[in-house]
Amino acid sequence: MQVRRCAMVLVEPRESVDFDLAELALGETGVRERLGWLALAAHRDEEIPLDASEVAALGELSPGTWRSFDELTRRHPREVLDALLAKGLLIAREPADAAMRRFARDDEVVRAVHWRGLSAVTHRHTRWRDVDSEAVERLFSEASPQTFLERLGPAPPAVPERVEAARRAPLPRPESSALDALLDRRVTCRNYDPAPLPHAAFSAVLYRAFGARMVSDYAPGVQLLKKGVPSAGGLHAVEAYLLVQRVEGVAPGLYHYHPAEHALEPLRELDAEAAASLARRFVAAQAYYAAAPLQVALVARFERNFWKYRNHAKAYRAVILDAGHLSQAMYLAATEMNLGAFITAAINEVEVEQAFGLEPMAEGPLAVCGFGARAQERVTVEFDPAHKVWP
Repeated sequence: MQVRRCAMVLVEPRESVDFDLAELALGETGVRERLGWLALAAHRDEEIPLDASEVAALGELSPGTWRSFDELTRRHPREVLDALLAKGLLIAREPADAAMRRFARDDEVVRAVHWRGLSAVTHRHTRWRDVDSEAVERLFSEASPQTFLERLGPAPPAVPERVEAARRAPLPRPESSALDALLDRRVTCRNYDPAPLPHAAFSAVLYRAFGARMVSDYAPGVQLLKKGVPSAGGLHAVEAYLLVQRVEGVAPGLYHYHPAEHALEPLRELDAEAAASLARRFVAAQAYYAAAPLQVALVARFERNFWKYRNHAKAYRAVILDAGHLSQAMYLAATEMNLGAFITAAINEVEVEQAFGLEPMAEGPLAVCGFGARAQERVTVEFDPAHKVWP
């Protein structure tokens, strides 16, 4: 059997603290500190405990060159190598069972996409699954009677001041324009009308936020899209995947938006109950966002960006910025039509991946946004200090 180390893995020394009543009864503090090693691999969701011998072996195994397993046993104990195989950190060229085949397949996906190691591990291990943010907030408030400031301490200032006020050079404010009025009305919406969103408004916001204005044959075999927002390398590697609940003329379900054709690609129909349940899970149970008539998952097609920026320290950051550009365009397009909009990074990425059939390390959700008509009455608080939306 030939093996090699997985493509990307970080090893973290971590301390955990627990409480031992038996030690407390003996007159000790009862606090126990434990030190251990954890492997964070780009192809595994789990944090994997390691012992010192496994850490040492990992540091001497090549991620690129296949080696004979028997040959490696001359330098490392067989039980250590067997443990690394079972944990998916040592990859077999010809896997012997289903678990080893899954490890090999997932590791190959990471290799094929040309990730930077630290970025890959960061992306894999910051994804949420089954998180209920409302339940977390409720437990947090029940656990302590302290106010927000008492729990967290003084807030950093809203604006850092680098010089004394007298040294600032005032700048003239521009004359008010239509753009200023639009920016003033841009407010995150947490109150949505339960009525279906008109199809014309739905189509208009999608086009202005995510649609391609032109398709350019930039070079032989290389097409670039011209959109209303910038993108790293002009690659526009962030896709719009839709969960539709209430849009006139569009059945509830899952869709991919085709930016060049300005068209919906139907992926799966859902009944109203299933769509509502999925919407709630996507946004980690933030009920006010789950009530929007549609959600747009901003999904990075990493292979599109990393095709050019291979193993690049800035590539992952650039893709995340692309999602921010798109969300602001959606906000402005929605606001112009007197619609509300939102974006949140507090999402259950794993549920989004599973719903749309995405390969996590090739196509990864970065955020979920959405838009729709505002409710007639404000029930949930919104940050509108200038009262441009709510009187």
